[in-house]
Amino acid sequence: MGLFGSFTKSKKESLDQGLSKTKESVFKKLGRAIIGKSKVDDEVLDNLEEVLISSDVGVDTTLKIIERIEARVSKDKYFGVDELNQLLKEEIEKLLDENNTNEEADFELPASNDPYVIMVVGVNGVGKTTTIGKLAYNFKKAGKKVVLGAADTFRAAAIDQLQIWAERVDVPLVKQSMGSDPASVAYDTLASAKANGADVVIIDTAGRLHNKINLMNELTKIKNVMRKIVPDSPHEVLLILDGSTGQNAFEQAKQFTKATEVSALALTKLDGTAKGGVVIGISDQFKIPVKYIGIGEKVEDLQLFRRKAFVESLFS
Repeated sequence: MGLFGSFTKSKKESLDQGLSKTKESVFKKLGRAIIGKSKVDDEVLDNLEEVLISSDVGVDTTLKIIERIEARVSKDKYFGVDELNQLLKEEIEKLLDENNTNEEADFELPASNDPYVIMVVGVNGVGKTTTIGKLAYNFKKAGKKVVLGAADTFRAAAIDQLQIWAERVDVPLVKQSMGSDPASVAYDTLASAKANGADVVIIDTAGRLHNKINLMNELTKIKNVMRKIVPDSPHEVLLILDGSTGQNAFEQAKQFTKATEVSALALTKLDGTAKGGVVIGISDQFKIPVKYIGIGEKVEDLQLFRRKAFVESLFS
């Protein structure tokens, strides 16, 4: 059994519910875009372009989708507007396939004598601590021994929030006082995890972007110190983005990918927004796999990003 188990009926229902605001917004706009039209012509494509951009898919990704639809319409000569939904669905799915080629429906951690180390990055307020807590819950549910590290020592609240989550999901937390050296916390966390035979270590880091050079130096220092304990760590650098911020999430992704080597993305708060299209654009523009999506408040509402299920839900 993989980390989150199979894609059950309840998870499908949660996904459908979590994407309901995006679905309603997109298809209301799409309906207005094609009203009174019998075929996909230039005007329909222009209207579709506007729908996608206003749904936070992003300009570059929108143009790519429009070009692909235009090519298919041109090749097959005639597409009625009734077929536009299917056409759009197919092209979005292809786009996500291209950028998330390593997706697994379920997965186990790689076999290793060392703990699997995840370093979590992202600005404050995007749901970073909540995502760490939910990850810890799901790893533990899958039978893994989890240790958390509170290396965001810039804010006392960050340490306190992580402590609450650690207690809630019943996993150990390694922490120091506010203002401590983040790299020292990371070192202690890995040393403790290794000594106690942990399977997974999740390290929280400070979420400030006001000085990218400082951020870059701090994250590099944390990595270097962790490698003294686990030589190839971190195995994953997970960037948390708030899906409800739309284009601002693009900007944050741009800044963090410049500051450190991000290997996976998590998009949170998709249930409270009509901007779910941001998942498509960010996946396309940054060529970094979207690994998790947050679609609700409950611990079970952090799901592995299954692109086919995501598109099916969006168009159901």
